[in-house]
Amino acid sequence: MDTIYKGSEFGFLEFGRREMGSSQPRSFPRRICASEVFVKRIDLYGKLYGHDGCVNTVEFNSTGDLLVSGSDDKQVMFWNWAARKLKYSYPSGHLDNIFQTRIMPFTDDRKIVTSGADGQVRLGEVSENGQVKTKRLGEHDGRIHKLDVEPGSPHIFYSCGEDGFVQHFDLRSNRATKLFCCSSFTENKKTSSSISLNAIVIDPRNPNYFALGGSDEYARLYDIRQYQWDASSNLDRPVNTFCPHHLIDRHDVHITGLAYSNTSELLVSYHDEVIYLFEKKMGMGPAPLSVPHEDLQELEEPQVYSGHRNSQTIKGVSFFGPNDDYVLTGSDCGHIFIWKKKGAKLVRLMVGDRHIVNHLEPHPCLPVLSSCGIEKNVKLWAPMSTDVLPLPYNAEELVKNNTQSREDHSHITLTPDVITHVLRMQRRQALAYIERRYTRGDIESGEEEEDGEAYFSDFSDGDNYSEEGSTANSRECTIC
Repeated sequence: MDTIYKGSEFGFLEFGRREMGSSQPRSFPRRICASEVFVKRIDLYGKLYGHDGCVNTVEFNSTGDLLVSGSDDKQVMFWNWAARKLKYSYPSGHLDNIFQTRIMPFTDDRKIVTSGADGQVRLGEVSENGQVKTKRLGEHDGRIHKLDVEPGSPHIFYSCGEDGFVQHFDLRSNRATKLFCCSSFTENKKTSSSISLNAIVIDPRNPNYFALGGSDEYARLYDIRQYQWDASSNLDRPVNTFCPHHLIDRHDVHITGLAYSNTSELLVSYHDEVIYLFEKKMGMGPAPLSVPHEDLQELEEPQVYSGHRNSQTIKGVSFFGPNDDYVLTGSDCGHIFIWKKKGAKLVRLMVGDRHIVNHLEPHPCLPVLSSCGIEKNVKLWAPMSTDVLPLPYNAEELVKNNTQSREDHSHITLTPDVITHVLRMQRRQALAYIERRYTRGDIESGEEEEDGEAYFSDFSDGDNYSEEGSTANSRECTIC
């Protein structure tokens, strides 16, 4: 890794300051990792092969030495990412694609919670003898794209689903509690409908607050202290809402990804729109429809990050750098976009997938990130280049094409034939989901204990997988 400093004036200056004692040991790596020169040297470090389906989620453990991934193949895999070797894997017990894997803090990386397209939330527990026991903790009526863990808690996490519900989990009780159902904002006491939820994120500075995003234009902020552990008496009561002014009353946009910075800034990524960075003072309060137009005009507008395309899948968004100095996202064009947070300057643009990049995960300590998408591998990125890498020669054309495609899509008029086709597809999906639930019910009625089904899996041999690829039979990925 020493090669990353060659030709870097900033790197040499920082080394000199450290040697002379003018740079504190703790601040040295943070200053180095935040430099734009460093980010412009980020290049492909390696690929992790082993999954037999699209990889939908990746996460580093708290120390950053391990990486966990989940896929359409319903397998959970742990990697020694630096050596590019598989440590072990296990079947999650999900009946459909895994969308999220999270390692519970302070469990020695032995408790992993997962969610998926089958509507289940599951727990995998790694025992001392190398076996993995899995069980169902709870479920939603529809897909579950995101979970979030209470910072520093080995027990508590939350889920949000397409059924609109937010659920609270405490591993000490092995019980799920429905907190509330997220509903649309309405005027004149009209009947509201539930919001299909795609994202949930907890504020790292104050874990009492969490934000939700889903099938309308508003990012909602909630205070967990306002809720009892019984959804029958809990109403949908956000304490604040965020939305770019020009998207208010736009019924053709929705939120796919959220991320909090260490200073409680909120990143919001919209489907077929762009990314916005909100500060607390930009909120519209708990009832955005009642805010006078004059007051809206006085609110400061959020920072905008554009150039990518977010249309075909549920994409996340992330901060990057020791002080959240950069913003990351994937794109339908198969590229990874990295902007400076301040000023939204595009500083790095990399090919991350032959099709679509869905998720990017920054390392907790190092200027390293992992990515996944439609391809059946995980990619690792680090400042490997000896040269400062410019934007690709076709960057301007790429951004222009993405922008044009987004604008063209926003002006599409749906014909009756198209609407009929979409309704047919939805009906097929609904029937397939019902069939899966019946199948699961048959399995559970005969085999499952009260706290969920359980089975064991020995550790897989990491030597069976290499960077050259897996010899297992491949299968097609489904874009969700």
